[in-house]
Amino acid sequence: MGEILVGTCSWTDRALIGSGWYPPGRRDPEGRLRHYAERFPVVEVDSTYYALPSARTSRLWAERTPDGFVFDVKAFSLLTGHPTRRAAMPDGLPPERRDAKVLDEVWALFTEGIEPLRAAGRLGSVLFQLPPWVRPGRRAGQFLRECAERTAGWPVSVEFRHPAWWRAEWADATCALLTRYGMTAVAVDMTQTLPTSVPPVTPVTSPRLSVVRFHGRSAHWGTGSKEDRFRHEYDEGELADWLPGLRDLARRTDEVHVLFNNCCGAAAVHAAERMRRLLGADAPPSAEPAGGS
Repeated sequence: MGEILVGTCSWTDRALIGSGWYPPGRRDPEGRLRHYAERFPVVEVDSTYYALPSARTSRLWAERTPDGFVFDVKAFSLLTGHPTRRAAMPDGLPPERRDAKVLDEVWALFTEGIEPLRAAGRLGSVLFQLPPWVRPGRRAGQFLRECAERTAGWPVSVEFRHPAWWRAEWADATCALLTRYGMTAVAVDMTQTLPTSVPPVTPVTSPRLSVVRFHGRSAHWGTGSKEDRFRHEYDEGELADWLPGLRDLARRTDEVHVLFNNCCGAAAVHAAERMRRLLGADAPPSAEPAGGS
């Protein structure tokens, strides 16, 4: 039976910081991470989607968290085919994915930035979240093949935002594609009322890891402000409905990461706390944080 690790998709979200969840004296960068890591064993780093990570910061993250704590790192936007701000690019490089030299440089910087986590055994997965306009087909398959070549030896997970990937006519081919490259299929919980809704399927494509991301169930997914898209408080019944599926994933993989992305105020940490209680894992990690700087 694999271990189920529950956490959230960020510990630095502005709305979470402003919610009062972090107590006085724990609101600086070091204090926030230590406080979070005393309560959850995994976190997703979403800041690496918006800006390339630095090795120094990754090293500090590893030092400030207990042994066994892991980070799922979201791949930089240029590496997943999303629009990228020019200001986020290093050394004046253009945000042009089709330029091979630019792409090579960005891959090298991203690899360097997460290396301290990988070397410390703290890299849970690198999440490649594909844009919602990427459909199944030859071009997408070529992208994943190139990604697999670039990330050889890394733990990689893939989230598709176009629902066709998990519809009946494509699901088997999608599983076969990810399995071929040893990539973890990311399952999602989201509203099922929209044409763009991704079905809540739970395929296993890697024996090492399964990932489930809970986006909330807002009908404003894909539109409106960030708060509109992610505003949702999971109740106990909605979470309990997932328990059989999560336990089934744990029987089929070495580890399951359950990550809450309903980042509106403290909704994500509260949902994660409820899910841990429901899974019988409400005790905080027992390891003491290693010395940090």
